[in-house]
Amino acid sequence: MLREEAEERLRALAGDHARLREDQWEAIKALVMDRRRVLVVQRTGWGKSAVYFIATALLRELGEGPTVIVSPLLALMRNQIAAAERAGIHAVTVNSANPEEWEEIYGQVADGVVDVLLVSPERLNNPDFRDHVLPALAESAGLVVVDEAHCISDWGHDFRPDYRRLRTLFDELPDGVPILATTATANARVTHDVAEQLGHETLVLRGALERESLHLGVVRLRGAEQRLAWLSQALHELPGSGIVYTLTVAAAQEIAAYLREQGHEVAAYSGQTEQAERLAAEQALLDNKIKALVATSALGMGFDKPDLGFVVHVGAPQSPVAYYQQVGRAGRGVERAEVILLPGAEDREIWAYFASLAFPPEPVVRGVLEALAEGGVMSTAALENRVDLSRTRLETMLKVLDVDGAVRRVRGGWEATGEEWAYDADRYARVAAEREAEQRAMLDYISTTGCREEFLRRRLDDDSATPCGRCDNCTGVHRSPEVDAGAVERAAESLHRPGVEIEARRQWPTGLADLKGRIKPELGAEPGRALGRLTDIGWGNRLRGLLAEGVPDGPVPDDVFAAVVAVLSSWQWEQRPVAVVSVPSATRPQLVRSLAERLAQIGRLTYLGELGYRSGPPGRQFNSAQRVQAVRATLAMPSALSAAVAAAGGPVLLVDDHVDTGWTVTLAAAMLRHAGAPAVLPLALAVTS
Repeated sequence: MLREEAEERLRALAGDHARLREDQWEAIKALVMDRRRVLVVQRTGWGKSAVYFIATALLRELGEGPTVIVSPLLALMRNQIAAAERAGIHAVTVNSANPEEWEEIYGQVADGVVDVLLVSPERLNNPDFRDHVLPALAESAGLVVVDEAHCISDWGHDFRPDYRRLRTLFDELPDGVPILATTATANARVTHDVAEQLGHETLVLRGALERESLHLGVVRLRGAEQRLAWLSQALHELPGSGIVYTLTVAAAQEIAAYLREQGHEVAAYSGQTEQAERLAAEQALLDNKIKALVATSALGMGFDKPDLGFVVHVGAPQSPVAYYQQVGRAGRGVERAEVILLPGAEDREIWAYFASLAFPPEPVVRGVLEALAEGGVMSTAALENRVDLSRTRLETMLKVLDVDGAVRRVRGGWEATGEEWAYDADRYARVAAEREAEQRAMLDYISTTGCREEFLRRRLDDDSATPCGRCDNCTGVHRSPEVDAGAVERAAESLHRPGVEIEARRQWPTGLADLKGRIKPELGAEPGRALGRLTDIGWGNRLRGLLAEGVPDGPVPDDVFAAVVAVLSSWQWEQRPVAVVSVPSATRPQLVRSLAERLAQIGRLTYLGELGYRSGPPGRQFNSAQRVQAVRATLAMPSALSAAVAAAGGPVLLVDDHVDTGWTVTLAAAMLRHAGAPAVLPLALAVTS
């Protein structure tokens, strides 16, 4: 009887010919009849969402409370709400995009008219939600669903600290409230970890992860220009519409711009894209109005387009598991989808950068705990004055400490709980070692001569994996790396087109004692220019090699200098500079000085010299507040330079090797403006991102 009703609900959701898979029925039965905790590890497109929507409908008919679904992405929420409505289920969401609707939604949940409430994991630790909404939800929920459950585990490829708070929610649920956790990308270690966190003898339903529509291949090309030219050619032949994944925001923008120049309808998509623009880009892809989204991993979990015809990666993700998850976007509703990896020489450098954002060393963490113990409730911005971490890394660390019980998020920021906390160095080291092993496995995937799908599935501990018979190695049909010389030339011209804008700082960091609010216009810098971004795949490759740690100092290379001259030639400033000043460099003084002197000579400008340091360079800081304090304490204006700036009587070109936080050129510009420069134009070889 119950299965017949479940089958009927499935047909309403997926069409008249749909039938429940055995594991789908096992999961539904365990949730509805046995009120168990269930972990479903099944391939993308298997029908995991059908399990929780059908279970929700059946539980609601039995008089149970609403289902609470924890989902990581707004795109996933939108798709799920649309699917729920088709099944006759009223679903609503609470997230950062609809704060004006929260109170009304909470009222609807309390009144029992909502079947499904979708929330982001971050919402679970919002003080108001955690203290006033979550307790009532935990008490009344009929089912709790954790989507993309691999995020719970720090062994997972996409671990998110906010997800770890779910364990607290699990412990607070009344007896008999079923829990469903789902994921398509969990190896045995992650599966065990998630099941352990769910507790209560979790039922694990793990299936084969084969994707019969995917045709995997790797094409190795010499450089970035060859990869872009090859990609542009391939887009004419690849079926339908798809996704081109990149490793960085800069690469997504750069590649999208080049493809548009070549006549392709594409859009760039990243975590930095405005929300309205992201929604429009997603819809354009869903409607096949564009050939591809050129995207970072921000377009990942939850984006559902059944007829997606291809996924191309320009650059390899640092984990085979993450790669298989991303390519799983393709081929859900078509017989054949093309999956192509174009690895790059810079991939390992980018992996190393992401690895540097791991959990901080113990002295840094202890410093945060001591600051909170002394200062009471402190905002993240206030903590930046005490701890030298980037904002993103500091917030991630605080979330981990929150879950561990050492700190608590409250109105106004964070406070120490006073609970004893131990730094689990062994676990952090094991996680780091696991990440390194995943990177080595990704390199093995690129070079393997065996079946590519079998390789990926075995990395996910899918013991049923056998050769797919479809990939380039199985068929012996490898895509040609040959590309038209003219296309390579056009790609090189686009990639090596010099010049990106350096945005001028307009606001002082929060938390400083004597610098607050807006930077006075009479002390501010103009928007500047850099030759390229270190994260570009064009000039970025050249600049990373030039500016890498340990590379000997020397005069500016001729090819780099010529490109900087081209940047200056295209710079449409309001008033031409009359003089050049350089920023002192502790590691590359010859590089910076030679660049400034040659620019002065070729531009017939006066080289006035360089700023100085009072007591040595400021070193490396990772957040704005720390950087401003360090630069203020060290950067100095020699009296002779001050007089020369005043005498020059015109705008000054301020030259540096690279711009990271932007505070060195901001403070240097303030000094030059104070000395009498009517405008300061920053110029650097590189910006960090």
